[in-house]
Amino acid sequence: MKSHNVTITKGILLFAALLILAACGDNTELEDRSYEMVWQDEFDTDGALDGSKWVYDLGGGGWGNNELQTYTNNPLNVRKEDGSLLITAINTGGSFTSARIKTMGKFDQAYGRFEARIKLPWGPGIWPAFWLLGADIETNPWPACGEIDIMEYRGQEPNMIHGSVHGPGYSGGAAITKSYGFPNDRFDVDYHLFAVEWGEDFIQYFVDDVLYQEIQPGDLTGDWVFDHPFFIILNVAVGGDYVGFPTEDTPFPQTMYIDYVRVYEEVN
Repeated sequence: MKSHNVTITKGILLFAALLILAACGDNTELEDRSYEMVWQDEFDTDGALDGSKWVYDLGGGGWGNNELQTYTNNPLNVRKEDGSLLITAINTGGSFTSARIKTMGKFDQAYGRFEARIKLPWGPGIWPAFWLLGADIETNPWPACGEIDIMEYRGQEPNMIHGSVHGPGYSGGAAITKSYGFPNDRFDVDYHLFAVEWGEDFIQYFVDDVLYQEIQPGDLTGDWVFDHPFFIILNVAVGGDYVGFPTEDTPFPQTMYIDYVRVYEEVN
């Protein structure tokens, strides 16, 4: 992998052609930061995942959210094809399979910019996500380890995504969250860039480099636990408390397409 320096320039298109739901305050300032790429997966070769970068979560049992799917490493559920990673949820006749992958034990980082270019699926009960989880989860169980949801999405609302944090005192339904939506577009018709920029005392959320929320320690109803390395997770769930359950109007299979995932650290 070749690391290189980039400068991220953000647009302040908070009110033009885009509907910002629960938008951030008027005094939010955008900064241009210089970053160096430190980790990436471009998914440019067909076939299986790069085992030096990713591991699979496997199994069912609801995953703490009453989800319906069983996660597998079957190529029908997760594979690289035509320059993208495909995570596909399948209805196998009353039961569902899908995939969930993570960089746990392979890569984690505190602070920097985490981004992925993704085209989302759609349909009632479909729940794709791009998120980070505290790397100390095995010794410091959730929610104390912290969770940063860069993008999650209810398939029945194809014009809207959500960005959240979970921690002690603000987890589950009490998560700190805001939403970002399109008035005349959908996230399932094209790729969009989802990112956070994370520092010692802030987490900023972006869609296509438009800032739509910033979370600081004073915004939380509990402790700020975003001071240690986190690893990356990509998954497509079926059903669960957050999205409800599939209906007869939910088409299958459902695929999330990931063009790339990239991580940067800030340089002076």
